[in-house]
Amino acid sequence: MSTSPAAPPDSESPAPTAPLPGREVKDRSRGFWSEAWRRFRRRKLAMLALGFVGFLALVAAFAPAIVGTKPIVCKYKGNLYFPALGYFNPRWENSIFLKDRFRKRYTPEKFKQKDPESWAVWPLIYQDPNRRTEEKEWPGQPANEVGAAPNRFNWFGTNQEGLDVFAQMVHGTTIALLVGFVSMGIAASIGIPLGAIAGYAGGWLDMIVSRAIEVVLCVPALVLILALIAVLEKPTIWHVMAVLGATGWPSIARLTRAEFLKLRSSEFVAAARALGAGPLRIMFRHILPNALAPVLVPITFGIAGAILTESALSFLGVGASPTDPRWGVLLSAGRRSLEMWWLIVFPGAAIFLAVLAYNLIGEGLQEATDPRLRESGK
Repeated sequence: MSTSPAAPPDSESPAPTAPLPGREVKDRSRGFWSEAWRRFRRRKLAMLALGFVGFLALVAAFAPAIVGTKPIVCKYKGNLYFPALGYFNPRWENSIFLKDRFRKRYTPEKFKQKDPESWAVWPLIYQDPNRRTEEKEWPGQPANEVGAAPNRFNWFGTNQEGLDVFAQMVHGTTIALLVGFVSMGIAASIGIPLGAIAGYAGGWLDMIVSRAIEVVLCVPALVLILALIAVLEKPTIWHVMAVLGATGWPSIARLTRAEFLKLRSSEFVAAARALGAGPLRIMFRHILPNALAPVLVPITFGIAGAILTESALSFLGVGASPTDPRWGVLLSAGRRSLEMWWLIVFPGAAIFLAVLAYNLIGEGLQEATDPRLRESGK
């Protein structure tokens, strides 16, 4: 009995195999910001500076939890309160403590006397940036000595009034970063729209904005601040921020204008016009994202300049009280007492490192986003 021969194998081409899991597609193109971030990460100094600025931001945000004499959170007479928020704004400190005559002196003993069932979570270090701590405020901690060198109770020493320098340094970080970001936020909110309008519209609008830029550039910010403070009865740090922002926008406007002049004749802008997009949509939806990279560079440098200017004003005693937690005030106190080296070294190093960090970030952004620097191999 014979068997039939086996059927011939199928002559059809084999099915394509699926890509292995985890296999990357190498031909995928990167976006502009992704490529810029990849180049920025190659700059070790810029990344180190970015990490330092992030560290300063964390210190500024959590300053009341790092050092202070007010509880971070406490349960008092059956309710939860957050007295440490009073460091950011005195109005955020609940009035019950004023009514019960705490007199801004929060101690574990006083809490137990007024409410035996109370509890509180305290900052890591019991020192106040605005006043001198006294004897027996905190168990086992003596009163602050006047002009004491760094020790285990006062890490950065004390000034001529007995205020803890470390507490003032930590809380001064909030003011230093706030000055930079708020002033440059004001400058960007003025400079970017004006530069966009001048670069896109051209004509008489461009001429008016260009002349306004030239006029503002002729006015020194420091002189304007001094004149404003001389007129105001009670100048505050917010006045300094406003003046720095009102005089810092020309460089941002000039770069924005130049980018809009270059991009307004691009093909994607012509396509947006053909689809019926209005001028405002074209300016801020299509052109601005492509023009934003060079604008970030002067904003970064401007933050460093604002910190330096505010520190200089505090050093000169303009618009600042001797007890204000500012780096420049500490430097000024060190100038009056040169033997207290800690009043010069610690705030001076903080100002230097903060300004240097922002300058390094600005240079890193410039090198990562400027095609001319990339082509030259820098």
